[in-house]
Amino acid sequence: MNEANDTHEKALQINLDATKYGVFAEIGAAQEVARWFFRAGGASGTVAKSMSAYDMTVSDAIYGQTERYVSRHRLQTMLDHEYGLLVARLASLRGASTKFFAFADTVAARGYRRRDETHGWMGIRFQHQPGAEPSDILLHVIMWDRETLQQQEALGILGVNLIHGALYHHENAARVVDDLLDALSIQRIEVDMIEFRGPAFPKVDNRLLALQLVEKELTNAALFHPEGHLVQAGDMLYKKCVLVERGSFRPVTKVTVDMVSCAKAQFVQEPNVVADDLVVLMEMTLKNLSAEGKIDHRDFLDRVDLLCALGHPVLISNYGEFHRLAGYLFRFTKQPIGLVMGLPTLRELFDEKYYADLEGGILESFGRMFKNDLKLYVYPYREVKSGSIITAENLRVAPHLSHLYDYLVQNRFIQGLRDVNPGHMDILSRDVLKMLQNAEPGWEDKLPAQVAELIKQRRLLGFGGPDVP
Repeated sequence: MNEANDTHEKALQINLDATKYGVFAEIGAAQEVARWFFRAGGASGTVAKSMSAYDMTVSDAIYGQTERYVSRHRLQTMLDHEYGLLVARLASLRGASTKFFAFADTVAARGYRRRDETHGWMGIRFQHQPGAEPSDILLHVIMWDRETLQQQEALGILGVNLIHGALYHHENAARVVDDLLDALSIQRIEVDMIEFRGPAFPKVDNRLLALQLVEKELTNAALFHPEGHLVQAGDMLYKKCVLVERGSFRPVTKVTVDMVSCAKAQFVQEPNVVADDLVVLMEMTLKNLSAEGKIDHRDFLDRVDLLCALGHPVLISNYGEFHRLAGYLFRFTKQPIGLVMGLPTLRELFDEKYYADLEGGILESFGRMFKNDLKLYVYPYREVKSGSIITAENLRVAPHLSHLYDYLVQNRFIQGLRDVNPGHMDILSRDVLKMLQNAEPGWEDKLPAQVAELIKQRRLLGFGGPDVP
């Protein structure tokens, strides 16, 4: 098979392949994906049907009623319906030699009445062998182009990349993800959720593919459900109050739990926070995942498993600066947001070297971060040598920033955590990691019981070293 390099070549290659045959169903943004196959020539060899149901009543008559037309549920309904019809009608005629597929998307693109964030769901159901049970690739996209025609063009290219990857590179899921933004960039379209499932992907771990989305800059952040699967951030965070703790979590310790517990107790007392609408996230940046410039995928999965064992969603991001993390959260909610951090992190926030790339420096960063209802909750720190406890209330910053710091404290944008457990303050994750890797007595006492047990059962984070049976 000659390698197809651009969108036209990919569409033409599929059209000329007599073993591939499918249907296209697109809601919103016109027939942008199917159009590439008609434009390439030879579409009769690939396209069994192409359709678009714009009218809601017509769409409901075909796929059933739904509350949200641009949703994962609608996408799955479209794939179920179209793939089922295709196989029922053609399997007896050509099923022995044909790999059937159904492509679908449902998109809210920029239009005369829509000027807010535009997004969509896209997926393919396909056979990796004739007669095989189908497999799926589902993804969520955000479109950043400012003009409708540009968004439609980007959507069409992405769809061709997805179909081509599924049909020709399904044995290498990482390759499929890498190729999604061929001829595109994250400045035009962002893929922030992806899921592979079915017999074509027996060894695929969707958590690693989610990490790849961030690592390869197909998106800036990926969000895991506590059960471990990837979710679209808007579905989980939309109009919610959000409390986020950033860390390396290598491993999760009793300090981690104490920080979240104390911060939550204060956060829910804020006047605009509704406890029933609160989402608590644990966030790791690529920097926190990297060691010597490389990410250990096994180590990453270990940490996600440990955090999910505590029942918390996990956010993976490339947002080194807190104002960028805040901006990401502001996309989904205008409700109160709390960022939980240790005292050393707060001290770093007031180090101006981190804002050299901003024209407004530290003031611009803080202006972006605190522009909505956002607060910092700070865990105290006990100095090793002196034993002194430093809190948000007695932290000293550079003299020329002291008035700014006092303003943020006095107006409760920065709050020290109360009622912390002083017995946990001396627990350092790096020390605990060495202890558990060397199987030194007492490391379990520094971790939540369920976390310690999971580490021992599955030998996570290098527990016991290579010689422990």
